[in-house]
Amino acid sequence: MPYKEPKIEKLYYTIGEVAEMFDVNTSLIRFWEKEFAIIKPLKNKKGNRLFTPADIENFHLIFHLVKEKGMTLKGAQKKLEENHDDTVNNFEVVSKLKDIRAMLIEMKENLGKENKIEDSTE
Repeated sequence: MPYKEPKIEKLYYTIGEVAEMFDVNTSLIRFWEKEFAIIKPLKNKKGNRLFTPADIENFHLIFHLVKEKGMTLKGAQKKLEENHDDTVNNFEVVSKLKDIRAMLIEMKENLGKENKIEDSTE
């Protein structure tokens, strides 16, 4: 298995960094902050929002429900309020399955490259 650099996590992320992670506008991040009670960024003296890794995980969860599963904001809010733990568990399972799929695709591509190399050397 190829070596992968460890992820360096910051303690706080700016709104611009969060928006870039999800490829959305900062206005959407501010809007979701107002709509979902689970997102509580810290604010510095200037009033700039500082998001923690826990906030980022919550954004992942909201993004999954709204953008990937196509839920409405009200539906996502209701699901998070009523079944937060189940929703988190389901999201984690889906995320792990996506990671496994990506790894298998990468392995398949690497095997294809090795077969091409072997074929060209014969």
